[in-house]
Amino acid sequence: MRFVAVVGPGALIASLAVAGGCGGQTGLPDPLEAGWNGAPVCEKLHEDSNHRILRCSFPPSVGHERHFHDPHFGYAIAGGRMRITDSDGTREVDLAAGSSFTSEGVAWHEVLNIGDSTVVYLIIEPK
Repeated sequence: MRFVAVVGPGALIASLAVAGGCGGQTGLPDPLEAGWNGAPVCEKLHEDSNHRILRCSFPPSVGHERHFHDPHFGYAIAGGRMRITDSDGTREVDLAAGSSFTSEGVAWHEVLNIGDSTVVYLIIEPK
């Protein structure tokens, strides 16, 4: 199954490959545990019994190692150009500031900022 992101006016955002059975069954880290070259790229802004909210920042040439996602909502605070690799292959996408998406979950993917600006987005995960 393929999921296409919902975006703001004039924005382009990555389509995500969706697969069932996420939630750590893959043995991969979740987005908070995954980093880049041993350094974290996401920080937990808030967690309660209903939600976990992460802010992930990717300066140029920084990525996010292979990881999984449970269902979530994403919002781009600052956009840029990203390379995404998943089970469908590798593609390059332009993320626009103010764009958003929802996902039923991602079995695995990895990303790399190939642009010249820092990309920042929020991930909101229901519990």
